[in-house]
Amino acid sequence: MIRIKDTRHPHTASFLSGAIRTAEYYGFVPVDSLKRERLPTHAPVRGESELQFARRDERALLSSARACIACARPASGTLLTWRIVKTAMRDQTPGFALELHCIGAPHAFAEALLIVVANAIADDAALSERVLLINSIGSFESSNRYVRDVSTFLRKNLESISPSLRPRAATDPLGTLIQLYEKGHPATPRAPQAFEYLTEDERKRFWDLLEYLEVFGIPYELTPRILGGRDFWAHTLYELAFDDKETGTRVSFAFGGRYDPLASRIAGKVTPAATITIACETRGRSVVKVEEKPQPSLYFAHLGPEARRRAFRVLETLRRANIPVHQSIMNERLGDQMDHAKRTEVPYLLLMGHKEAVEGTVLVREIATNSQEAIPVDELAGYLRRRRVAIPA
Repeated sequence: MIRIKDTRHPHTASFLSGAIRTAEYYGFVPVDSLKRERLPTHAPVRGESELQFARRDERALLSSARACIACARPASGTLLTWRIVKTAMRDQTPGFALELHCIGAPHAFAEALLIVVANAIADDAALSERVLLINSIGSFESSNRYVRDVSTFLRKNLESISPSLRPRAATDPLGTLIQLYEKGHPATPRAPQAFEYLTEDERKRFWDLLEYLEVFGIPYELTPRILGGRDFWAHTLYELAFDDKETGTRVSFAFGGRYDPLASRIAGKVTPAATITIACETRGRSVVKVEEKPQPSLYFAHLGPEARRRAFRVLETLRRANIPVHQSIMNERLGDQMDHAKRTEVPYLLLMGHKEAVEGTVLVREIATNSQEAIPVDELAGYLRRRRVAIPA
């Protein structure tokens, strides 16, 4: 959990306002602003007793997932939402959690977006010495083999496990292993690692995510200790933390991953979903005021996988320069993006295709005259301001 004294913010409301502003820049909308649909009555999830909780934060995810999945999706089929909930640290210190959800996107770009936004929020808050810890447990089939070997590992080391934790080892191997990692049990370096059980397709999917992070410039550590229950999670799990100089410990402030199994159970059909939750303490003011957002005069569109990998850099460059922009980066089809651009009625387009991505440029096109100019990404914000293109419509 983030302590306000470790940030540049004077109180909780300031931190949450800045975090929401960043999330909405990337297209996230408040859950409470969306129309709710009735979930199918045959949905398998009826109550908590049906699910096996391997982590403490999985109980909160259950209610959050219901709220987000019940929301009507846009025409693109992908929904980006945020919500704020009350939470507490393990020592019962009260706090708030900002949840970001991406519903309907099966590809690794969804997790990359969530990590990029959470990293931007932490960067704006001046949280230094951050680290991204990441792991993949694959699909149910590959993780099934992993859990079987974890059970064997626990049986072999049962005598070294505390008596209070031993009964759990037989019924919840993953939850037990998570506890051992948290307690720093000396046998954990010999525990099976989920990544070793991934299929070739699952490895490729994981490397795709890592490539997004590398292109954007987010350092990461592969670690086997980031785990979660299979009733909730599949494929990628991640955690953001910072090094506390006072205590010399690593403090986790954000956790998330892909929760397709839970989302599909709630929706009653296959439903891709990913999330990240950023927790902060309650300090001073905590009521967030709704800010009026300027109407952008720009629309950013991309074409091709290379442009998509580099889209984060363009958007983050504009966000840091306080230049508002319309975009739909979750949509891969250029035609759909152009339709969206027409509806926004912006006078200027920012276009990045494969050629521009390789060259590190963006085409700035004036719609009225169809004239355009290629501008290096690093010079884009200054160019837009000099030409007065960045002024909201």
